[in-house]
Amino acid sequence: MGVVRQPTFLITIIRHHDNTLKGIEFLINGIQIIKNNKTVTLKEFLNKQDRFANSSGIQLTEIRPGYAKAEMDVEERHLNGGNVCQGGVYFTLADLAIAAVANTSGKLTLGIQNSIAFVKSAYKGDHLTAEATEVVPAYKVPYMEVRVTNQNGDICAIVTGLGYRKKEDVVFQGLQ
Repeated sequence: MGVVRQPTFLITIIRHHDNTLKGIEFLINGIQIIKNNKTVTLKEFLNKQDRFANSSGIQLTEIRPGYAKAEMDVEERHLNGGNVCQGGVYFTLADLAIAAVANTSGKLTLGIQNSIAFVKSAYKGDHLTAEATEVVPAYKVPYMEVRVTNQNGDICAIVTGLGYRKKEDVVFQGLQ
């Protein structure tokens, strides 16, 4: 029997020295959703809260309904023993774009299956872009496709993914 994790919620009211309201922070499972009485955008939220992608130098640069783009520059730390971009880097780049496009619906959507095909190697100094589209915007199990390209427009990897939409809303102030 698995352990069921209940979400934790924390609301903090922040006041000035004269006791007037300065702001409110709202956290779900330790993730900041609202700060200073305003929600953050989906792009701000994912760029900050996806700590692995962030520490890898990956950033979302565009989100709109059914579409998301993430970008990065291949650095020395991204290379494998063959001196080419490590496969996990392609996957992390695509995964961030999938997370963004899947959650534009406003419902918490988590990945349940992904597949990747490596088509062309990337090298130190290359600029990689992952463009994700929601091909089947199903209510419960959406299907996404991602093309990872280099600065010349060459396809380096193709990623497909399925998500699972939960009942919980994702609260954000716009996509960008």
